[in-house]
Amino acid sequence: MIPMVDLQRQYKLLRPEIDEAIQNVLSHTQFILGPNVAELEKEIAAYHTVPYAIGVASGTDALLLALRACGVGPGDEIITTAFTFIATADVISLLQAKPVFVDIVPDTFNIDPGEMEKKITGKTKAIIPVHLFGHPADMKPIMDLARKYGLRIIEDCAQAFGSTYQGKKVGSIGDCGCFSFFPSKNLAGYGDGGMVITRSEELAGNLRLLRNHGSAIKYHHKVLGYNSRLDELQAAIIRVKMKRIDSFNQQRRINADLYRTFIRRNDLVHPNELPGCTHVYHQYTIRSRNRDRIIESLNKNQISSAIYYPIPLHKQELFVSMYGDYDTLKDCEACAIEVVSLPMFPELTKEEIQHISNVINYAF
Repeated sequence: MIPMVDLQRQYKLLRPEIDEAIQNVLSHTQFILGPNVAELEKEIAAYHTVPYAIGVASGTDALLLALRACGVGPGDEIITTAFTFIATADVISLLQAKPVFVDIVPDTFNIDPGEMEKKITGKTKAIIPVHLFGHPADMKPIMDLARKYGLRIIEDCAQAFGSTYQGKKVGSIGDCGCFSFFPSKNLAGYGDGGMVITRSEELAGNLRLLRNHGSAIKYHHKVLGYNSRLDELQAAIIRVKMKRIDSFNQQRRINADLYRTFIRRNDLVHPNELPGCTHVYHQYTIRSRNRDRIIESLNKNQISSAIYYPIPLHKQELFVSMYGDYDTLKDCEACAIEVVSLPMFPELTKEEIQHISNVINYAF
């Protein structure tokens, strides 16, 4: 069986360091906002050349708290993509704001900046571009719109740690960058965890209050906050992996090149990498009108695959019930019935990629 991601292989590689890091936490017993959280925040801020990083409980909370820190509230409208995990948009509704969905560019599966301006109204407060599957969204025109209309930009980098756009790390371009450390991510813990980065001292202060019950001093509460602190054990584990994130991402890129070399079908589309961008391949997602037959062949050969995302957000019952029918988003809807993601992780071997590719090549 070839899985989508094999966490055991990476653990075996890093086991001595991870076990030592966990034992150190158990020894010092500073489990809440301990030294590993503080050090990881410094390391991630330095990696992105920003002054502030704030650890939170999950990638979802990173988005929620970033929106709150930026002043998003009831009646606001937030522009985002319909082709992403629901967390990108449900945090908007949790704040009684409204997600406004925009179509994607099928080359990268990312939000189409050319469609954004049509959706901007007097209620628009922010844009959430998602760097989907590890490829950066086209940030220059998005930032141009933000400056023109006075909008906040909150980057959803849950799948793109280490990806770059025109020489800048994703997450460092907008007002806030939001990361997830879910176990399957490029940089991952062994449970939930998240991080927000920012250049703004004011936003960083707001985020620290919000993650800790609205409190900077124990039992003194300034705002209505949350219990959303990055776990010390998770921070210790992530710090071990952080040392190798660039080499892990490079191996993903090598694996992507192998897929491109070995898969020789003309009825499917490989993921693209645009000039000036570095794709880190959280997923290797192909498109094919023969998707179901490809998946059937993979299943027969005990090879995992996944469909991200079968129902675009503008078609989800949740949002239709709250806001009514949205406009047709033709590229989102076309991709939803054609995409399939193949196994992708740094420890995937060349022989396994060759085998997966052969199964796809001879699927019919």
